[in-house]
Amino acid sequence: MTDKPAGFSKPPAEPDRQTLSERLRVAREYVGLKQEDVARHLSIPRSALSHIEAGQRKVDALELARMAKLYQRPVNWFTGEDDTSANLPKEVAHVARAAASLSSQDRQELARFADFLKSRAKAKVASGG
Repeated sequence: MTDKPAGFSKPPAEPDRQTLSERLRVAREYVGLKQEDVARHLSIPRSALSHIEAGQRKVDALELARMAKLYQRPVNWFTGEDDTSANLPKEVAHVARAAASLSSQDRQELARFADFLKSRAKAKVASGG
């Protein structure tokens, strides 16, 4: 028998939940939000978000979807299911996340600029320079 009152012991965190909680924290910090901001957005207490990020509370599907949208990441990035973004260079992933918050017109301009850079690089290769 333990000395701790029933209901107050922390269950060991599952590895998948730890990965999820760590990614949620990293994504929140990356976009520069405080726990209070996210908790308010989700309509949950800040302590609940703190427990989610510590792996001590499960996150429900609706909360995860809302956080993914807020953090501008696909849900499967948090769950590790289709982690294709892990294969991208950091700079490319950063540009993609930044572009997600741009207007449609600005994203089109960014795409044209990327095309310009690709054609410039091809021209350099073709000219031997």
